[in-house]
Amino acid sequence: MNKRLNMLLSTLLLLIFVVSCAKKGSIMGGEKDETPPVFIKAFPPNFSTNFKAKEIRIYFDEYIKLKEAQKQIIVSPPMDPKPTITPLGGASKFIKIKFLDTLLQNTTYSINFGESIEDNNEGNAQPFFRYVFSTGDFLDSLYIKGTITDALKKQVEPNITVALYEVDDTYADSLVFNTVPRYITNTLDSVGFNFYNLKKGKFKLIALKDQAGNYIYEPKQDKIGFYEEIVSLPEDTAKVFNINIFKETLDFKALLPKQVSKNEIMFPYEGEADSMRVKLLSNAPDTLKTRIIADKEKDTLHYWFTPFFEADSLVFEVSNSKNYLDTLVTRFKDQYKDSLQVSSSGTILALNKNFTLSSNTPIDTIDEKRITLTDKDTLDVPFSIALDKALNEAELIFEKTENNRYSMTILPESILDFVGNTNDTISFKFITKKLADYGTIFLTLENVKTYPVVVQVTNEKEEVITEKIAENQETLTFDYLEPAKYYIRVIFDSNANGKWDPGNFLKGIQPEKVSYFPEAIDVRSNWEIKQTFILE
Repeated sequence: MNKRLNMLLSTLLLLIFVVSCAKKGSIMGGEKDETPPVFIKAFPPNFSTNFKAKEIRIYFDEYIKLKEAQKQIIVSPPMDPKPTITPLGGASKFIKIKFLDTLLQNTTYSINFGESIEDNNEGNAQPFFRYVFSTGDFLDSLYIKGTITDALKKQVEPNITVALYEVDDTYADSLVFNTVPRYITNTLDSVGFNFYNLKKGKFKLIALKDQAGNYIYEPKQDKIGFYEEIVSLPEDTAKVFNINIFKETLDFKALLPKQVSKNEIMFPYEGEADSMRVKLLSNAPDTLKTRIIADKEKDTLHYWFTPFFEADSLVFEVSNSKNYLDTLVTRFKDQYKDSLQVSSSGTILALNKNFTLSSNTPIDTIDEKRITLTDKDTLDVPFSIALDKALNEAELIFEKTENNRYSMTILPESILDFVGNTNDTISFKFITKKLADYGTIFLTLENVKTYPVVVQVTNEKEEVITEKIAENQETLTFDYLEPAKYYIRVIFDSNANGKWDPGNFLKGIQPEKVSYFPEAIDVRSNWEIKQTFILE
């Protein structure tokens, strides 16, 4: 009897354990929630007219959070100060918007939440929810749409602000520098834009890569683009507008110079320094010599002088060929003298390039007789040196052979710089690769309406690897290319200055047109690629 009872109890316990496990499994199971939050109601209601409230509450069917609210949520027309919007950093079943600015009369407002509204658990987004209200008797209902492109780059940056300025008796293009627009929207992560709830009228359409997020154009840091004609509503609602954004070239301006060493003063500037001239106005020795070298990376001129002389400050006149003239003063004192430091162009030399030397101080003379160049068999290699004092570079010119190793030895006092320094012993080693290690692109352009055009080969970061100027119909050869993926960019050089020119908003000038070959070109070792680019 006891044996049967024990068996019954064991069976019962086993059943309880199995049922318990099954219940635990059922709690963990089920399909993942992929449903975005559902809008339930709002106070005042969405699309209200004669709006007078100081606060809005928008309710959803579950707890929500706001993601990247500062970037995603756009209030149009803009308010200053901006309304406070919650929740931020927490979860709630409603969004609260509290106005801190006085609302304009008879105006339709649109609050676009982008993709900021997500459910609290799974992060499912309620895309492009809008709350619209009017302080007048009716809601404006006109709309326009369009796309944004970058004038130079293949891909446009995200989060481009698109603005409409009302064109009336008070409008001027200069408003973009100090006045917020009538309507704004944002591309977020797409290239398209949409304006809704616009009123009838005439508008100027512009786009900004608005770094400060203040809806004001700041040329030092922002890109800009504009539609040339005035947008007229409702006539233009059927159009699809495209805006090409670009970084304007600033007007030339010399900034305050600064002495950085015993014999060097740096002259930073804005804009282009093509014809920038620097003249010392202070008293100086009759033996004074100067040399000016442009920085290769920064908007700066390096002003070198010798000999050093005593003065509390120096006065300079800065001018250019476009009637710019300014007088600048810098403090002046005895400092440490720069020592000569020589660097090279690298350890791998392309067969179509020259080995290049440069230095931190201006090179004055090079004695070739105190320099030797040998190959991998330690045989002397004949060479010559071409010194470019304007670039402060010296090119080693010799007959290169593939798959070779070279050693360059520069004996002491071979190099004399502008301020009297000489070098110690310097050695450089570099190699050339096999010709078969490189690839070649033979490019034919078709349907070119006007010449010249600048044809550039860029890498995946859109950095220019090499370029050529085409003056007529011809096949362009881009050789000695490292194996990689490349892009072809064609600049329609309308002013024939050999480079891409951006536009100018106040002058109404659009940037020079640029066309990209639609696909990357995969260059491999020992490959020759023949490619035709039919331009539009």
